[in-house]
Amino acid sequence: MNFNRLCMPTLRFIKTTASQCNDKEESGTTGEKEKGGRMPKHVAIILDGNRRWAEKRGLGPSQGQEAGARTVMENVKDYFSMGINTVSLFAFSTENWGRPGDEVKYIMDMFEKIVKSEMPNLRRYGVKVSVIGKRTNIPESLLHLIGEAEEATKNNKEKQLIVALDYSGKFDILQACKSLAEKAKNGLINVEDIDENLMDKELMTSCSEFPNPDLLIRTSGEQRISNFYLWQSAYTELYFPSVLWPDFGGAEYLEALDWYQKKQRRFGLRV
Repeated sequence: MNFNRLCMPTLRFIKTTASQCNDKEESGTTGEKEKGGRMPKHVAIILDGNRRWAEKRGLGPSQGQEAGARTVMENVKDYFSMGINTVSLFAFSTENWGRPGDEVKYIMDMFEKIVKSEMPNLRRYGVKVSVIGKRTNIPESLLHLIGEAEEATKNNKEKQLIVALDYSGKFDILQACKSLAEKAKNGLINVEDIDENLMDKELMTSCSEFPNPDLLIRTSGEQRISNFYLWQSAYTELYFPSVLWPDFGGAEYLEALDWYQKKQRRFGLRV
């Protein structure tokens, strides 16, 4: 896809609108700042629909996963357009281990190939890579590559790619609670001091300056978040396009950002 040729008019419109809004925000109230036109700092994406995409074409699940991976690699640089700092990709949930063994092995092997092939590009783009999740069942060879990728990109600040691999929102909250309980038990913190800020610091998304997504996109038309970012998505705008993930290109991404710009974010307040 030639992203610039297809989408530059829309891109210029969004950039102009975002710039005008940001200029107004400097002197506006909190309510005024959230009235639309503002770009998200953190976009989370649930990459859904790979298998259905393959089935519609008479292909196997592995070919759908490969097509989905190709979509990520072709568009990852553009996900950070217009000042977006953090992009999270829900690539493999803890529940996905229940899929057929050959499909899971293919996905793990595919992740290894992607890390190897895309690391030079991500370093060149100045993207910080963070992988969150349990890691206990991840193959050692993949864990080694993940460690290398995180180390090589750790000093990048303006763009961060979070890949959720063997991730569970429930587990994330549970491990954070256990960590806070252990710290309280050892006298490192007082129970009465535990608040949302301390909780945020214990969650896996604490690796980002913007841990809570402003916009969450789930492709394929399914309208649920499937155990992804349960704590972090309390006030996230949820966008559910019907397009299957392998077909979610630059134009579809810009449509999601345009939709977000038009939202009035209240955070439970009346503005």
